[in-house]
Amino acid sequence: MRTAICLLAIFTITNLLAAETPMTNRFQDDVDFLKKHTDVIVLSDAGAQAQVAVVPAYQGRIMTSTATGAGGLSFGWINRELIASRKFQQHINVFGGEDRFWIGPEGGQFSVFFAKSVPFDLEHWFTPAPIDTEPFEVVSKSSDKVVFRRAIKLTNYSGTQFDLEVTREVRLVDAAKHLGMRLDPSVKAVAVESVNTIKNTGVEPWKKETGLLSIWILGMLNASPATTIVVPFVKGPETKLGPIVNDAYFGKVPAERLVVRDGVLFFAADAKCRSKIGLSPMRAKSSLGSYDAVNKVLTIAQFNQMKGVTDYVNSMWQLQDKPYDGDVVNSYNDNGKMGQFYELETSSSALALAPGKSAIHIHQTIHLQGDEKELDSVARKALGIRIAEIRDGLK
Repeated sequence: MRTAICLLAIFTITNLLAAETPMTNRFQDDVDFLKKHTDVIVLSDAGAQAQVAVVPAYQGRIMTSTATGAGGLSFGWINRELIASRKFQQHINVFGGEDRFWIGPEGGQFSVFFAKSVPFDLEHWFTPAPIDTEPFEVVSKSSDKVVFRRAIKLTNYSGTQFDLEVTREVRLVDAAKHLGMRLDPSVKAVAVESVNTIKNTGVEPWKKETGLLSIWILGMLNASPATTIVVPFVKGPETKLGPIVNDAYFGKVPAERLVVRDGVLFFAADAKCRSKIGLSPMRAKSSLGSYDAVNKVLTIAQFNQMKGVTDYVNSMWQLQDKPYDGDVVNSYNDNGKMGQFYELETSSSALALAPGKSAIHIHQTIHLQGDEKELDSVARKALGIRIAEIRDGLK
C-alpha cells in the first residue's frame, strides 16, 4: 500500500497515439449515463453553455462539467463500470467526480478511516459510509445553485466520537469575475464553487489532544499522457519553510514524474503510476491546476486559504509524532487500476470547534478551453507561469 506501483515507460504506437488524440467524452453522454442509475441535478448558466452535473446520492458530488453546452467536452472523470454495477465496494466506492466532499484525517491516531488499534494497511482501511455511500439531502435548488445537508456521526482511531452537520452549497460562478480578468471571447469557461460547512452538533468541544477533523475536497479529472499538473509554491530555504513537497505517501515519486523548478512543481497526470504529493501551509499557495495540451484545457483549482494558520491534519498511514503537521493541497495520480484519473485536492485547517460552532471551506474548479495564446494570460495570472512551461514541464 505504501509503495508506488508504476507501469513501465514503454513508448508504443498506442501510447503515442493516445498523447495526440483528443478526449471524446461528451457532457450529455455522461449526464444520460448517470440518469440511468441515479438522480442528477444539472446546473446551467443563462446561455446553457456552462453546465454542471451534481448527484445527491454521492454526497452532493459534482460529477462533471462542460464549458460548451450539452455536446461539449466533459471534464470530470466518471467510473462508469462501478456505477453501472449498482454494487458497493468494501473499502471505497470510487464513483468519480470533479469535486467530492471528504473528511480528514485519513491516517494516524486521529484517523476516521481506521478503527481503534488496527494496523494502517489496506485491509483495515474503510471510507466512512456518510462520505462514501450515503446520500445528502437536497435542501434547496435553483437553475445555478443547489444546497445539501447531512447529519454525520464519526469515531476516530483513538475512540473520540464526533457529531456534526454538513451543509454543502454547489453553485456556478462567473469565471472572469472570479479570476479578476477579462477573458477573450474565444475562451470558453465553466467555473463551479462548493461552499462546505461543518458544524459541531455535539456537547463536547473538539480538542487537539483527542483529534480534530478537516474538510477535504478532492477533484477527479480525466488523465492523459498530454496532461501535466502544476502546483505553485512559496519559495524559501528549507531551514525556514520546511521541505518543498511531500512525495512519500505511496513511496517516493520517480524523478521524471515530479519536477521541481523555481517556485513551481510539475507532476504527471497520466494514470500510469500510483503516486501522491502534498504541500504544507508554509509552502502552499491558494491555486493549483493542470493543462491538457491536446484538448487545450486549462484547469484551475482554488480555495480560501487561511493566512497564518499552520495546523492541518496529517493523513499519513502511521502513528504520528506531529498529527497536525499535514498538507494543505494535494495531488494524486492513479496507476489505472482504479481508473484513468488524477486528482486536485484542497483541505481546511484542523477544526477545533466548540459546540454549535461552524467552519467553512470553499473550493473552486475552473475549466478554460481555447487557444494556447489566449489561455496563456490566464495561466500567468492564476498560476504565475506560462502555458508553454506547463506543457513542457516534465520534458
